[in-house]
Amino acid sequence: MGDRQPVRGERRVREFEAFVAGAAGRLLHAATLLTAEAPDANPRARRLLTLALAHTYARWDRLRGEDPYDCARQYLATRFAHTTWHRHGAFGHTRSGPRGPLAGLSPQERLVLVLRIYEGVAEEQTAALLGLPVERVHTICDRATATVLHPSRPAPAGRAATQAAPSGPAR
Repeated sequence: MGDRQPVRGERRVREFEAFVAGAAGRLLHAATLLTAEAPDANPRARRLLTLALAHTYARWDRLRGEDPYDCARQYLATRFAHTTWHRHGAFGHTRSGPRGPLAGLSPQERLVLVLRIYEGVAEEQTAALLGLPVERVHTICDRATATVLHPSRPAPAGRAATQAAPSGPAR
């Protein structure tokens, strides 16, 4: 019996390393889009990724058929939302230097756009994850998409109110 623990631990480490090798690049890109940092200068995105991977590793044995990528992505999104909306800006704005392609969006718009467009998460799932009505997620995604596709156009009416008082995720 004593020999099973080390074997199980080694298998857990190998499985997790394989997961990280396959998923870390995509998760880092998502984190970089969220933090609006440049891809080659993204310390906040790397910190966010590290936290998401550590959380996933801690839950590894309890995932039991759940997709570890979904677990990591959900933690990444909720950590970003919590940090941005509850602590006012640790991940919300770039301080200096090059900015990422979504830097012109509010943190809430970036989060919805990354989940919906980049990650392909359904509106209903995104709404549930963020504690928002589905219609709100749809509106935010439409507005963010229009802003990214047509950056020279003025923001639609009501955008300033969205940025001033974003809704946080349900806890």
